[in-house]
Amino acid sequence: MHTEMVWLYAGFIVFVLVMLALDLFVVNRKPHEISIKAAVFWTGVCVVLALAFSLVVFQMYEHNSLNTGNAMRERNARQITATADLPELRIGQAPPELPAPAPDASANDIKDRADAWESAQKALAAPDRKIAWQATLEFLSGWLIEYSLSLDNIFVIALIFAHFSIPKQYQHRVLFWGILGALIMRGIMIALGAVLISQFQWILYVFGAFLIFTAFKLLKGDEHEKSPEAGFIYKAARKMFPFHPQLEGQKFFINKDGRLWMTPLFLVLLIVEGTDVVFAVDSIPAIFAITQDPFLVFTSNVFAILGLRSLYFALAAMMDKFRFIKVSLAIVLAFIGVKMILLYWHVHMPTAISLGVIVTVLAGGVIASMVIPPKQPKELPGGA
Repeated sequence: MHTEMVWLYAGFIVFVLVMLALDLFVVNRKPHEISIKAAVFWTGVCVVLALAFSLVVFQMYEHNSLNTGNAMRERNARQITATADLPELRIGQAPPELPAPAPDASANDIKDRADAWESAQKALAAPDRKIAWQATLEFLSGWLIEYSLSLDNIFVIALIFAHFSIPKQYQHRVLFWGILGALIMRGIMIALGAVLISQFQWILYVFGAFLIFTAFKLLKGDEHEKSPEAGFIYKAARKMFPFHPQLEGQKFFINKDGRLWMTPLFLVLLIVEGTDVVFAVDSIPAIFAITQDPFLVFTSNVFAILGLRSLYFALAAMMDKFRFIKVSLAIVLAFIGVKMILLYWHVHMPTAISLGVIVTVLAGGVIASMVIPPKQPKELPGGA
């Protein structure tokens, strides 16, 4: 990673930490139940912050701040050359000669390689405004995907809180530290994914197939039916720490009989963290289908995670009303998976089209949930 990119990530992480500190020590200093009205307000704030950051992204990439624009140009060119098995192109370096085709290459193969070589050179010389629009659309698409996929996460978190009878005034503390842990874990997973893609371009096709499989699993609807007590995290935590079955305010641990005891609040925090890791395994490959720019992948994930807590308090009580959201999410995942696999045949779908499809499918799920009434249970003969 270039030095300027290190400063870019460091500056963004400092901004996030300041926002979290204001949340913990100013806005929500004392434990309290968050009202739906307040949750909707802060959800709006998170959305506005993400949209405002998209303007920052546009300015950064248009002016090539910290080499962001040139890095995207080289990445665009590399995506073309890698799929066509051509040499890499670099800004500031003379382009190498187009390698001679194989002796048994057909006329179509020769033409395809020449076209790919020309397209890669055009990508390397793309104008600033085009690069800025590409980066902005990729950020917004990635953020929307991560935010929408978090809806299923909200449903599971609500079930976990209900299962362990966690009072609403303490749920915010669990979600705050859960989000902080999620930021660290996702940062590691994004870095790993970026390295894998840069070294093994074919991993994109694996990601695509995995997303299609995940879509079918989501439609099947039984992936969250197991009790938390049956999970690995619950069993491991109970073995590592002595367990104090009663809540002690918002404490994660208490000192008792000279030992450190884990409260149910910390156990729930570990389970929520584990749940986020499971969801990240689905969502991070999805965002790499939209953009392979690590900075855009990371920042879009961060803004989606920052908005998750307020979105939870706004929607947790109403999730059963959005009956078709899971169908919409499954369609989106399948669409993104197909988009990734099509790269094998050099089919590159524009980001604007992807964003339009995602918005349309998600809006369709919300509208269908509002318009189509739920099926009423059939009454047994005799009114029994």
